[in-house]
Amino acid sequence: MKKLLGVLMLLFFACNDGDIITETLEFGDTFETCGELVFYKINTNPNESLSFQISSPTFTVDDLLITNEDPLNTALVEITDPNPTGLDVDSSNLLNYRSYNSSPINIFCNDVPVTNIDITQDFTSNTGTANFTISLLEDDNDGIPAEYEDIDGDGDLENDDSDGDGLPNYLDADDDGDNVLTINENTNFDTTTLLTLAQDTDNDSIPDYLDTDDDGDTVLTIDEENQTTDNNPLNDITDPAAGADFLNPLVANTIPATAYIAHTINQEFEVKLTFSNISYTNIRYHIFEF
Repeated sequence: MKKLLGVLMLLFFACNDGDIITETLEFGDTFETCGELVFYKINTNPNESLSFQISSPTFTVDDLLITNEDPLNTALVEITDPNPTGLDVDSSNLLNYRSYNSSPINIFCNDVPVTNIDITQDFTSNTGTANFTISLLEDDNDGIPAEYEDIDGDGDLENDDSDGDGLPNYLDADDDGDNVLTINENTNFDTTTLLTLAQDTDNDSIPDYLDTDDDGDTVLTIDEENQTTDNNPLNDITDPAAGADFLNPLVANTIPATAYIAHTINQEFEVKLTFSNISYTNIRYHIFEF
């Protein structure tokens, strides 16, 4: 079962014996799916659901994730078609609002139909358009929000690569390439005084997470492999009272690292589903986001 980010506020007006009944339906911020072709949201107070079932698809969800490898770095993937992909809401692709006599929490995605839940209202739309929009969210989760990793301040995150490894800082878990992860270099992040609060062991005005020689002893942090040779300077400690050797200027032994630590890039795709021009019998309403 997939959970996809979205939001819905559906306001509709229903006619009943000449009166107009106004009701607001509010569902949570995410919708869920059964496989790739059933999208749904449920509430338990009141007991209700919104569901969209695609029976005659021209695409699958995977087709929506149109990506292209960056020719300069195959580890980076970017969206190449940001335009919404439209699908007709019709007799094959139905949008349903239903209310129930009890909780519908288990009514979807079951091989055996649930038998103890009765539908008390069932509105079906077979006209309109469903539009899917895909966004790619990327960050290295290194303790510094991506928008603050624009080192040169030009508004372009892609050209800030402090260690020259092909990964921009906002995707690089080790911004200075010293084999000590940025998140372990005491960034003390603050949106207004980041560089002031970030740890700067040798007081050279370069914070440790961007400094290739944190303690200023002329030995690169990555090469302070004095106790172990596992490409991890964090566990090389000659004097426990002073901390790791790469932060102790009194220890300047050099044992070059043999490799860089592996990098992991996290990518999160956000799928937004918007319906327009939906029509139920005796019901009219605004465009809404699923």
